[in-house]
Amino acid sequence: MRRTILLTIVLLGALAPAAKAEPVIPAGVSAAGIDVSNLTLAEATNRISFVFTQKLNSPLSTHAADLRWLLRPKQVNFRFDAAKSARRAYNAGVAPHSGNVDVPLYVTFSQAKVQAYADKIAKRLARAPVDARVNITLRHIAKVPGREGRALNAKALAKTVAATLANPAAGRKLRPKLLFPKPNITTAELSRAYGTIITIDRANFTLRLFKRLKLAKTYRVAVGMPAYPTPTGRFSITNKAVNPTWTAPDSPWAGAYRNEVVAGGSAENPLKARWMGIVNGVGIHGTGIPGSIGTAASHGCIRMTVPAVIDLYPRVPVGTAVLIGN
Repeated sequence: MRRTILLTIVLLGALAPAAKAEPVIPAGVSAAGIDVSNLTLAEATNRISFVFTQKLNSPLSTHAADLRWLLRPKQVNFRFDAAKSARRAYNAGVAPHSGNVDVPLYVTFSQAKVQAYADKIAKRLARAPVDARVNITLRHIAKVPGREGRALNAKALAKTVAATLANPAAGRKLRPKLLFPKPNITTAELSRAYGTIITIDRANFTLRLFKRLKLAKTYRVAVGMPAYPTPTGRFSITNKAVNPTWTAPDSPWAGAYRNEVVAGGSAENPLKARWMGIVNGVGIHGTGIPGSIGTAASHGCIRMTVPAVIDLYPRVPVGTAVLIGN
């Protein structure tokens, strides 16, 4: 009886299928540069895990403008799967190919969180360019330098971070290239941008003409009388005319000409020779009363002698900045 049982066991053992051999990765296959040729999947998994786990889970940092931002892989839900990396190597080895094969490691992470990291850095570094400008006073014009901006391409940085997370050979200190957008008006361009400027010094009855930020010429003028003061502030030349017509205002001082239109060149027209409009009916014009120059005599306009206004007129384009003050 005992012999029968033993014989049955031996026969059953002989008939049982042999254990299936674990797949072996073909020769010439590596994962992220580490040779896994001729290793079983389990052996390859162990080797890949041993070599890469610590490196891939170490933090990376971004350095720019003397600032530093740390990123720990867990902050972006980073996961490294050594077993799937080994399986990827095996699949690449058994697929048709020529020469050696190197496969990337199997990692996952939140692309949205990587982009959020890059966006945070870009926002912190962002600095808008500032145009150069001029500081105009009645006697002088000073240049106020502009400043270039600073920017970071957040999408490019996110792409670099993603590539670094997946590549154990990549350096973990990132130094992205900064962009430095130029202002629309640089300091060197100020002279062109402010080619002509006029200032009117009411207290000293002086009109100053600046060309390319330098004083070009001064003229004696008359300004508004106390009852009708010349307005102060920053304005510009809005219109020009040779021998302008005069539309008398609806005001008692206009006398018999109230609300009337007087033709240009007429002896009765107080706007002699040239007109450069500034604001609300106030402008620069020639006068038939040269003796009023150097006094507060007008109804708000800036009076010049006829030769002076003819001389000034072609030098002043529409749009010229005008500063009127005391």
